[in-house]
Amino acid sequence: MSSQGKIILGIDPGSLIMGYAVIRIDGKKAIDLMEMGVLKLSKYPEHAMRLKKIYEKVHELSANFKPTSCAIEAPFFGKNVQSMLKLGRAQGVAMAAAIQADVPVIEYSPKKVKQSVTGNGNASKEQVQRTVQQILKFTDPSKYLDATDAVAVALCHHYQSGIRIKSSGSSDWSTFIKENKHRIKKK
Repeated sequence: MSSQGKIILGIDPGSLIMGYAVIRIDGKKAIDLMEMGVLKLSKYPEHAMRLKKIYEKVHELSANFKPTSCAIEAPFFGKNVQSMLKLGRAQGVAMAAAIQADVPVIEYSPKKVKQSVTGNGNASKEQVQRTVQQILKFTDPSKYLDATDAVAVALCHHYQSGIRIKSSGSSDWSTFIKENKHRIKKK
């Protein structure tokens, strides 16, 4: 990672609401929330128009923030084939917009995102929101859980992409804590 750090665009794709977030990690591993929000698509009756709006938003975020990577949540398997098809299209369009902007795209399963951020792969959206809010220390979470889900996707990518825990070879907790003080959250 350069001394400038990295900027991660996180996307929680959806055909009715798309969550998005941009985080910055500086050279000292400090994480800043640059932007988060939702793109409401239900007001557009045509699916093709919704896909166009997704493409435009991801393109706009890529142009404005110049992310070094884009993390996107993979569709989960559901029973409704039509819903899955629409979700897959929304994800594909978001990926295409990032790729068009030369932003590498990495995909994470919903379970991996939840596990990485909360420690529980079956966490609820509300648990994810509370954890993300605690990590980034913001007081006014979006009323849309899709926005904090997008933050979680970006955080997951950050956690998965090269942070290594220092270890002197000793396996006791006191040594681990001493060597990893930056990872300890105080109440």
